[in-house]
Amino acid sequence: MSFTDAEVERYARHLVLREVGGPGQQGLKAARVLIVGAGGLGAPAALYLAAAGVGTLVLVDPDRVDRSNLQRQVLYAEADLGRPKVEAATARLHALNPDIVVDGREVALTADNAGDLVAGFDLVLDGTDDFAVRYAVNAACVRHGKPLVSGAIGRWTGQVGVFSGRPCYRCLVPEIPPDAETCAAVGVVGALAGVIGSMMALEAIKLIVGAGAPLTGRLLLYDALAAETRTVRVGADPDCPVCGG
Repeated sequence: MSFTDAEVERYARHLVLREVGGPGQQGLKAARVLIVGAGGLGAPAALYLAAAGVGTLVLVDPDRVDRSNLQRQVLYAEADLGRPKVEAATARLHALNPDIVVDGREVALTADNAGDLVAGFDLVLDGTDDFAVRYAVNAACVRHGKPLVSGAIGRWTGQVGVFSGRPCYRCLVPEIPPDAETCAAVGVVGALAGVIGSMMALEAIKLIVGAGAPLTGRLLLYDALAAETRTVRVGADPDCPVCGG
């Protein structure tokens, strides 16, 4: 897989990185990545993956752009209000990098369609704030053997983890918390979405090019108010209904 002169210029800062170089950039160009949720986390993640040269990006989100999104969902502008998020996102990502394939699917991911959506990809990013969707994405990734980069934010804190087989996301969250709240209910500082979404993109790039130590089986916790991070290991649950046994 060769690069055009324009691609060599575009990815020059990657090509000189020992951990990426030509082979890593070719890996990015060949990669197919699914992003579930084009909101606060999916927006910055998609921007950085498009800029990095991921060859095929597919975004799944059923929602339309609302003015309250603009505080943190950096793919969108005032002119996009009322447009399907995936339509506005596709246009923005194509404008950023016309050399990649971007496909927006205006559908809600469910337990019924998750397997079909996940099957054709090398890697999946989940930035949704709905536990039923997170469970469906996780189960489909385990079933089809796809690495999952999962992110979550609320108020001033965020987390990023990578799940590949065992342990899976369900080992981390075995039951939907009874007090689960969305960002709409509890609020979130906009820049936090950029931090965690960018971390998700970075973990995806590391997985694709084989660089460093991805957060596989680990969870990075970020406290923005205290400006502190810590990383904890996620144990595999032998009784997990998704990956146990």
